[in-house]
Amino acid sequence: MSKIIEVNGMIIKSKVVAEYDRLITILTLEKGKIYVFVNGARKQGSSFMGISREFLYGKFKIYENRNSYNLQSAVIVNYFEEITKDMESTCYGAYFLELTDYYTREYVIDVPTLKLLYCALLAILKPSLENKLVRRIFELRMMSENGDYENLGNEKMNESTRFAINYVLTTPVEKLFTFSLKREINDEFSEVVDKLLRDRVTKQINSLEILNIVCT
Repeated sequence: MSKIIEVNGMIIKSKVVAEYDRLITILTLEKGKIYVFVNGARKQGSSFMGISREFLYGKFKIYENRNSYNLQSAVIVNYFEEITKDMESTCYGAYFLELTDYYTREYVIDVPTLKLLYCALLAILKPSLENKLVRRIFELRMMSENGDYENLGNEKMNESTRFAINYVLTTPVEKLFTFSLKREINDEFSEVVDKLLRDRVTKQINSLEILNIVCT
């Protein structure tokens, strides 16, 4: 009998395979990014139907079958339902998931990235925070956590912008999404991060194209 393993994490991708099944990508605390088959997830009345979509964070019991993992059961801690009920939040959330998928590797444990993603999703649900700023904070910290940040010491910019960049790079992730910027500083901060991202991310991020259409 296959050994049952319990992992904690978030579903960052879910796609249809075969007629009734799904293949989910879970970013976990214990094993990094893993791929898990959910047999019968699309069958009417299946208990897996509601626990195999993106954004779900919880405890997943999985077992190894030949060369793949299969889902046995799950206890969801946070469904992030509010995100999926709002078009703008869904677009931002989908982009955060896809960028996370881009930067993470299978079986490479990456707790800081998982924590960053979780906190960013919580942040887009806060009415007091501007989603565009949340996005840039998320992008900059994601690049930094994964070795894609280029030191901007010689770049000309407002000192307040430089302070904001340093804050994002050095502040514990739990306190990251707690500030706002004046419009001119926000614009410059956004331009700097956008340039860095375009220089570093070489793959086409489909959800970003949708985000730019819907939320501009």
